[in-house]
Amino acid sequence: MTADATRARTVDVSILVNTCRRPRHLDLVLESIALQRGVAGRFEVVVADAAADDETAAVIRDHAARAEFPLRFTSRPHDGFRLSRTRNDAARQARGDYLLFLDGDCMIPPHHVAAHLSRRRPGTALVGYCARLPEETCRTLERGDLSHVNLPALVPADERRALRRRWRRFRWHGIVRHPTKPRLTGGDFGVWRRDFEQVNGFDERFVGWGQEDDDLGLRLRDVGVRLESILDRTSSLHVWHAPDATAPTRWRDGPNVAYFSRRGRLSACRQGLAPRPTTAILWGLPTDVEATPLGRGLAALLATAPQAAPGTGCEIEIVVRPGRGRFHRAAECRLLVSAAGAIVEPGLRAAADHVAVAETDRETSLAAILDAAG
Repeated sequence: MTADATRARTVDVSILVNTCRRPRHLDLVLESIALQRGVAGRFEVVVADAAADDETAAVIRDHAARAEFPLRFTSRPHDGFRLSRTRNDAARQARGDYLLFLDGDCMIPPHHVAAHLSRRRPGTALVGYCARLPEETCRTLERGDLSHVNLPALVPADERRALRRRWRRFRWHGIVRHPTKPRLTGGDFGVWRRDFEQVNGFDERFVGWGQEDDDLGLRLRDVGVRLESILDRTSSLHVWHAPDATAPTRWRDGPNVAYFSRRGRLSACRQGLAPRPTTAILWGLPTDVEATPLGRGLAALLATAPQAAPGTGCEIEIVVRPGRGRFHRAAECRLLVSAAGAIVEPGLRAAADHVAVAETDRETSLAAILDAAG
């Protein structure tokens, strides 16, 4: 094995940069990464491109030829706004024990990686944020000049105040052990690889703008990972560009809000770093599952899937109607499957996270219900 290969396999940090049709921004971001201090030999960079139809690849090749760190590249043809998939693409290529996610329009100050290395600890993800640079400032930034620029000094005073306010809110949320805050911001955060893999990465069912990072933060919390702010040490610097045409004006109008707001979220998402089909989920079946054709059909489909013992916890618990079963075990998702026209008690319906009506007991119909759960 060559010295370069050995170093690539033993890096502490994988910096994962997502980009899409902004080669100038990526050029500046990669230059800011090259200027990191005190971390030589400890990191690699993986760039994931969601378009593969402009000069982005040439920018990366140019940096790779000069970089003193491993720099690799993965890309796909453009297929709409699929940020979860792009970030997972980068994570699949990563070799470090600690993953530092960064948007391809956010430069980092020279101490950024060192700040994460000094602050990180087991069971914790470090959440950052960006300071937004003015358009006129960004127009003056040129490739090759960043070594002569004090990047933090470019941040306007109002942005510095906003970051301090955000850090104070994050700190307060940590003190009171808020169940959902601080929110994870996907464009600037660090997480241990083992924690990221435990929740199966970003959920690739999020297609379009928004909520994929909120979702990841909630699932990390579900498995016991603590989210802390690193804004007292460092922040990224957003290089100005016009707003993305797909971004909604209001959060509640986003295309992913309904999916994000659903009940019965699995901590390890079903479509993430790896697909989790029916046979990869731990199911809890009712004791009367064999009493009806609908129950027997579901049991047949789950015959090769792992099943929890009676009364023990599972990922998805099923109750069938007609039938007598009740939700009675610890489960991340409670799935009620009823035959068309079956009587379903209001209390049982209210207890279910997801209710599906099986118009028939055909295998394809039932398989679709099981695939959608969670």
